[in-house]
Amino acid sequence: MPLNDERPTSTSSGEDQGSDVESSSERYDSVTSTSDLDCSRESFTSDCSSKHCTPSSSPPKTLTLDEVMESARDLSNLSFAHEIIVNRNFHLEPDSLPQDSLWNAVKHNVHKAFWDILESELNNDPPEYQQAIRLLEEIREILLSFLNPGANRMRTQIMEVLDMDLIHQQAENDVVDIQGIASYIITTMGKMCAPVRDEDIKKLRENTENVATMFREIFRVLDLMKADMVNFTIENLRPVLQRQSIEYERAKFQSILEKTPSALDHTTSWIKLVVEELQSASFPTEQPNSEGKGQRAVPGPFQILNAAFIRILTWDYDKSPLPETWMTDEIRLREIQWKLQQCQAVNEVLLIIYSTVGGPIQGLPSLSDRLKRMTSVLLDGMHSPNFNLEEALEGVSAQVCCELNKSLTERNYPALTPALQATLTGQICSITQKDNPIRTLVEDRVQQYFRMLVCDPKPQAKFEQVPSGLTALKPELALMGAKFISLVNYNKTVYGPFYADIIRKLMFSSSSPSPGNPPQDTAQDAVTSN
Repeated sequence: MPLNDERPTSTSSGEDQGSDVESSSERYDSVTSTSDLDCSRESFTSDCSSKHCTPSSSPPKTLTLDEVMESARDLSNLSFAHEIIVNRNFHLEPDSLPQDSLWNAVKHNVHKAFWDILESELNNDPPEYQQAIRLLEEIREILLSFLNPGANRMRTQIMEVLDMDLIHQQAENDVVDIQGIASYIITTMGKMCAPVRDEDIKKLRENTENVATMFREIFRVLDLMKADMVNFTIENLRPVLQRQSIEYERAKFQSILEKTPSALDHTTSWIKLVVEELQSASFPTEQPNSEGKGQRAVPGPFQILNAAFIRILTWDYDKSPLPETWMTDEIRLREIQWKLQQCQAVNEVLLIIYSTVGGPIQGLPSLSDRLKRMTSVLLDGMHSPNFNLEEALEGVSAQVCCELNKSLTERNYPALTPALQATLTGQICSITQKDNPIRTLVEDRVQQYFRMLVCDPKPQAKFEQVPSGLTALKPELALMGAKFISLVNYNKTVYGPFYADIIRKLMFSSSSPSPGNPPQDTAQDAVTSN
């Protein structure tokens, strides 16, 4: 925590967490195509790659509780560092609990009891200072923690004024100047705090009547100052972490893998499932090799990896946990998925409206925008467990019919007949069915859009190239596409060597190549062709 002449600025308020990822897209896209893909290429073709690029795992062993806890701390540190790197708005706030929660009620009652006891002790005749002295000692340690290493003069001053041995002696003789000590603490806090806390310090100086209340407010402001100090440190640490982000995250994950050999189990299962699906769906037939024997063709490594990334976009979090290599981005992935599901439903409703009503509402962009906004609002939060999609769609149908009738009558067209309104309502409500053709069409084309972005080495130029039928969602798809591709490229750059090692083992362990066609050559061709 800097002193008053080098205060940190106040932290920015939280914006959409996904927005920060987009700003880093170009940096991560450029990195993906260089050295790290070369490292991945080495991992596919050799077991002797350099230590910097090739992940390694320890043989299975029994882990002690200390080792498990250390791995958990490593994962926590990795998640924390990743959040600082990719989220420019990331900052910490003092602990706060929902007002109506049980924990908040318990906390409030416990704290109230503590401060009531302190007030009672200080009002005794003679006063009891034991609780107050413990609070002063805690305050002293907090103030010392705020100091820079070179602030020796202020450190000495704090130790002299808050000399606990001296205060104990004064307490025994009932000559402790609690008000004077509190005034010094508040003045010292004013020298250390960020500008955003000046108003809080001013209120502390004005509220000196009740000593217990004053101490309670001092601790409240100290908690705010601790959060400011952490956020100031984060802001200074972010450029350093961003410069070394790839090496840092890869090395940190490697250390987790060495301590916990099972740290890639979910990742391996994820990639293995994609390999099996590609082999059964895309390569169902056997192809003759040079010796005339039948041999099943296998998908290439980058084809496997791209298909795996597309699967992440529609991951079912209720059935299985995310792969370990994606856990640090789970919140961002969920937000993209939720927004995408809502946008797909909106697009399905619009397609049904225009295919059902037809000509009288064609070529009216203002009407299309109103219908889109209205449907989006009514379907907001559809990912929530308590959200009733069928009821929401009935409400959407009613509002759509009202809006259409209003537009039609304003332009001297006949209003929708009751039969047509019933048909429109039925078709809109039917998109809850998984085999609904409109729903299937939209989902397939959204998958086609993201597959195009993931497979293209320069996807930035194609964010606006949405498939036909999705034109109404072009702005939303472009934004989500940029966010998702940024996450994919950064993830691929950091964890590419781990993916390469897994795919190489899966491909080569399941294949039986002839002597003239070693698996290394097959993998090398697949990599260099992308």
